[in-house]
Amino acid sequence: MRSANTPSLAVKAGEGSLSPAATRISAFLGDWALALPLILVAGTVLLIPCFAMVLSSFSAADGSLTLKNWIDTFSSKSAVSAITGSLLLGFTVATIAAAVGIPLSLIIARMPGFGRSLNMGILNVASHFGGIGLGFGFIAALGTYGMVTLSLNALGIPFVPPKQNSFWGLVLAYEYSNIPLFVILTLPAVAALKTEWWEAAQTASASRAQFWRHIGLPILGPFFIGSWLLIFTWAVGLYGLPVALNGSAPGSFRLITLEMAKSLTGSFFGKNYMPVYAVVLMLSAGLTLGCYQFILRRGTRWLS
Repeated sequence: MRSANTPSLAVKAGEGSLSPAATRISAFLGDWALALPLILVAGTVLLIPCFAMVLSSFSAADGSLTLKNWIDTFSSKSAVSAITGSLLLGFTVATIAAAVGIPLSLIIARMPGFGRSLNMGILNVASHFGGIGLGFGFIAALGTYGMVTLSLNALGIPFVPPKQNSFWGLVLAYEYSNIPLFVILTLPAVAALKTEWWEAAQTASASRAQFWRHIGLPILGPFFIGSWLLIFTWAVGLYGLPVALNGSAPGSFRLITLEMAKSLTGSFFGKNYMPVYAVVLMLSAGLTLGCYQFILRRGTRWLS
């Protein structure tokens, strides 16, 4: 008579007959089967264009490999000025966002439920407002004939807004969405800072400055630095807003993304700096995101 356990034994025997390599492949496909379509799409729309851009930055007009594109780019004053300007703008925007966002996140984290929810809603709306719409809003509010400019002048206040295509004009426009974004990024970590730690520090006769020096900043510092890196990366690669504010206006502040916008009017893979600019942006993003992951792993050890 056939035993009821015979099918299961047959299955186990069949599994045991597989080689270790086949078993690993079968387990891998079982774990990643649902994600494979997304991985294929990401590889098609992200990895292949990135590889093509890197290859194009080292390709000559006849298709041979060369360093001429890179040498010409970094020998050009306008190209070096654009790269330096983008890095300087990203550093300034991220630093101001951190200087304003850290106190705001500390204040909002200690608000009661309704006040915190209201402020989080406002911050979410502001952080998602950008591109052409934000450029139009900046001109409508702080342009030469903007609402804020005309209102202050009507009150007798000699207010002169920064030009929209100047460095500080770009900084002001960038901060509208980057300060709320910094607060949103750091608020979960700030909210995880337990009040019991401050009470324990008070019990040990520690001052508020000593608490932040020895407990608060060591715990929250990695999250603040990580958020600074994300804002820096975002500001360096921002495309829609600077193009909306500057366009092809003469005397505008030079940025990588603005130079790329000008290159797009010509041949995409032609005689220009476009592929080199794109690779510089990819290297900048990859380096900062790698540092972000490293810093974040160190920060989560304190909150786990």
